[in-house]
Amino acid sequence: MIVPSKYVFLVGPISFSGPYCQHNIVFQLDGTIIAPTDAKSWGSGIMQWLEFTKLVGITVKGSGVIDGRGSVWWLDTPYDDPLDDELKLIIPLNKTLLRHPPTPLNSSLSGKMPSIKPTALRFYGSFNVTVTGITIQNSQQCHLKFDNCIGVLVNNITVSSPGDSPNTDGIHLQNSKDALIRSSNIACGDDCVSIQTGCTNVYVHNINCGPGHGISIGSLGKDNTKACVSNITVKDVIMQNTMNGVRIKTWQGGSGSVQGVFFSNIQMNEVQLPIVIDQFYCDKSRCKNQTAAVALSDINYAGIKGTYTVKPVHLACSDSMPCQDVTMMNIQLKPIQERYHMYDPFCWQTFGELYTPTQPPIECLQVGKPTSNKIQADHDQC
Repeated sequence: MIVPSKYVFLVGPISFSGPYCQHNIVFQLDGTIIAPTDAKSWGSGIMQWLEFTKLVGITVKGSGVIDGRGSVWWLDTPYDDPLDDELKLIIPLNKTLLRHPPTPLNSSLSGKMPSIKPTALRFYGSFNVTVTGITIQNSQQCHLKFDNCIGVLVNNITVSSPGDSPNTDGIHLQNSKDALIRSSNIACGDDCVSIQTGCTNVYVHNINCGPGHGISIGSLGKDNTKACVSNITVKDVIMQNTMNGVRIKTWQGGSGSVQGVFFSNIQMNEVQLPIVIDQFYCDKSRCKNQTAAVALSDINYAGIKGTYTVKPVHLACSDSMPCQDVTMMNIQLKPIQERYHMYDPFCWQTFGELYTPTQPPIECLQVGKPTSNKIQADHDQC
């Protein structure tokens, strides 16, 4: 299927669905596809704009553009849209908290679009999915999403949205395995890459991220769910003016585990919070304390270098299920005073090893294993 160059196509929500399709279809995108910006095209709300489902061997490639024209949706962000909970750690020097100012309800565009915002390009239940060369910009919400896929290759793509566009993740993976995301430039208003539950064997490398909220595993375990993530490698990444660098975020009350995570050779340029583990994640105003937690182990940081503007390391692990086998090597992060209060490294219930001296010193990491080493209950095992 060819979308020819030099043409612009206005396309409403559409699904290209298997399973009874030829294998190895190529969608050659050289022109531009734009989304409608009138509410009636979206009915009462739909979860994705362009969708490919239940296919074996599907390639979307070319030099073209998918433009969600999302600004009409961003203006319309409801009060209860989730906020990035790491905002709680960022205190401007003038003392006002960094919460988004509420959109005035009398704005001419208010209430115009459905409350459910679509993902621009989504692949579901497919094998051997390739996305290469294209640009996805100004998505209504998430730009590129893979759900329940096996064998994913993302190569040489560009994601571009303003840093203040709400919840516009770059690439989102969920219940997917054997994924390679490489050689791409991602600028957005949320996580550049978001790795959710059910992901294993994910390799992310040679990515430029920023603006955005960094590369995150999670959030996991929301509403007491079980989450399983394993064998994740993120390496050779440049973060430029992002909120977070590399982050793992879990909700209290979850179960399951995250294990075998490697963050290496990551350049942080004026990143607010370069290294974050937050097991108390909560994107609404208040969450109740719960003892159950997603268990984190074998989390490795090596060659994390550059500059930070708030706090270099924030490792907040669960009281009942401390983080284990957290290792650090060649961490060199220098402060740059911008407009925020600055803090020393923070660790809570974090156990592991420093293989080299770090800058700044991370004296709060506890060497060895936790004494009350709770073995996970069977139902928590992944």
